[in-house]
Amino acid sequence: MFSRTAFTITVNPKIPARLKRLEELANNLWYSWDRATRTLFSRLDPYLWEAVGHNPKAFLKRVDESTLLKATEDRVFLATYNSILSTYDSYHYEFSSQDNIAGLQPQDQIAYFCFEFGFHESLPIYSGGLGILAGDHCKSASDLHLPFVAIGLLYRQGYFSQTIDTLGNQQVTYTISDFEDLPVTPVLREDGSSVHIEVSLPQRNVVVKVWQAKIGHVTLYLLDTDLPENSPQDRYITHNLYGGDRVMRIEQEIILGMGGVRALQALGIKPTIWHINEGHAAFMILERIHNLVQQGLDFASALESVAVNTVFTTHTAVPAGHDYFSTDMMQTYFERFYQGLHITREKFMALGHVAESSDFNMTALAIHGSRTHNGVSKIHGDVSANICRDLWPQIEPEENPISYITNGVHVPTFLAQEWSDLFDRYLGHEWRSKMCDTEFWTRINKIPDHLFWSVRQSLKSQMFYGIRSRITEQNTRNHGSEAHLDRLLKFIDPINPNILTLGFARRFATYKRAALLFENLDWLRKIILDQDRPVLLIFAGKAHPADVPGQDLIRRISEISHLPEFEGRLLLIEGYDLRLARRLVAGVDVWLNNPIYPLEASGTSGMKAGINGAINLSVLDGWWGEGYDGKNGWAIKPGPENMEGALRDKEESRAFYEILQDQVVPLYYNYGKLGYSPEWVKMAKHSMI
Repeated sequence: MFSRTAFTITVNPKIPARLKRLEELANNLWYSWDRATRTLFSRLDPYLWEAVGHNPKAFLKRVDESTLLKATEDRVFLATYNSILSTYDSYHYEFSSQDNIAGLQPQDQIAYFCFEFGFHESLPIYSGGLGILAGDHCKSASDLHLPFVAIGLLYRQGYFSQTIDTLGNQQVTYTISDFEDLPVTPVLREDGSSVHIEVSLPQRNVVVKVWQAKIGHVTLYLLDTDLPENSPQDRYITHNLYGGDRVMRIEQEIILGMGGVRALQALGIKPTIWHINEGHAAFMILERIHNLVQQGLDFASALESVAVNTVFTTHTAVPAGHDYFSTDMMQTYFERFYQGLHITREKFMALGHVAESSDFNMTALAIHGSRTHNGVSKIHGDVSANICRDLWPQIEPEENPISYITNGVHVPTFLAQEWSDLFDRYLGHEWRSKMCDTEFWTRINKIPDHLFWSVRQSLKSQMFYGIRSRITEQNTRNHGSEAHLDRLLKFIDPINPNILTLGFARRFATYKRAALLFENLDWLRKIILDQDRPVLLIFAGKAHPADVPGQDLIRRISEISHLPEFEGRLLLIEGYDLRLARRLVAGVDVWLNNPIYPLEASGTSGMKAGINGAINLSVLDGWWGEGYDGKNGWAIKPGPENMEGALRDKEESRAFYEILQDQVVPLYYNYGKLGYSPEWVKMAKHSMI
């Protein structure tokens, strides 16, 4: 009897020498904001491009070699390829006049720690707003040529993919990533070996591999524990984003914070500025203190030395949203550590102490170990100062040192290509360097209204094509009939997109009140069922698998969408991801955001819609509290914070309906001679400025 051994053989196409730099383009997330590069790959094989989820690296591993050989003889393709390489090289090697921005010195180096990073759907290590913001920070740092490195975790499983069944139940699917398909590579030493570090956990050391991703000029270092040297338990630490129990969370945060510091040391990187983006990475402070104590400093001096060049940004607007661990858990994980700092248990625990709680609070640690702290909008800065008031009991919250820096978005990532082309024509190519020049952007008013409207309609048409495809797939999987599909697709006509379209897309957390629009269905019917002035509602988003109330919101919206009078007029789109988000913010006419005030920290999706000429209709919370000027959209004034919840929802939904009925719908359908509303275009232009 013979034994049989199974072998796996991987056959990759050989990249022709003429196209060799396709591999370089596929391994730099510059493609995440350069649409021409993504289009280049798509042109080679559109069907494969869709199949690999718009992942250039995975695409090159699977494309037919004959396709590449044919491309070497295609003059048009080669001309485009050479043009993209020229742009890529210019971006990476050109001198930036902002190299010394913000007073940074040549020796300065910024280290930016975050739990998740969202650049593009091809690197699934993000879940939502925090990750997208971190990705935008990296991209902007690259654009500005900042001396900037980022540190995160390389999740094997990442966040989940979503489908929605006929009953509105969210179905969760996790996909295991093959790192060979991701735009990441191991960090290697001079001898060719991979860089590994060790991090101490109770009763054992965990080996951590360091990977890197390129984002233009910036490098993101990602930490991975899924190694043969580790136990199955420890291999799982970096398996899943926002998964597992409290043990998993503390171990992930130790790997990120303390392991991140050790990784930078192993790479010879010596940051002069350390940025903690949300409290998950705050253990970085402890590792840096430990290093200084080992060099001879006492604990108090080491803490001050660390804090003086540490920046902390908080994104959470509710006390329960801040990470904390029990004192017993902290004792288990850090007993030997704080003994090495030559301090008592009480002094160590005080680093994370907040009044009236015995737990160790990561936000408190981040604040104690930093000297610059900020929220992410003016309102959120005030909220954060109040949440953290017990850390400065001797002064009033409005006088404590928590400030704010309002979030922004990376315009090249989220601005539709059609707008870039139109801006080049009417504003000149210098618009890319004038992002903060308000006076310059008034030139948008010089763009002919009919051209502006044409771009808006073109983007809505593209969005409709994408939505039709998703709805069709969703209906087929749920065994829906052709007749039912026709009803669902009735109002999303890409050929004639002249229907007022409202979009709501974000995480389905209860405080975001996705169902506020459905408080009074009779009034809503009156608004959206008008045959002469119809309204289309598009909803998309995910609820965390453990968030039952969030999943109930999805079911509620699904239930209403199945009512006969709402079929086709209210669409719930499954599979919310960065690709769908880019389509929606560029294609809808009105972007909705109606959180419970003041729980929206910033809400940057509204910015992404605004730069694409969509108009915001939002509760005056987050960035909209600063961005709204009375002419660039509509605002729902929040009720008093102490108002009972049901009454608040009733009052604010009434304002919602009144604005829609009396202002939004009439303005959109006030067509002029050319078939659009000049006053709508005027407001949309102002929304972009």
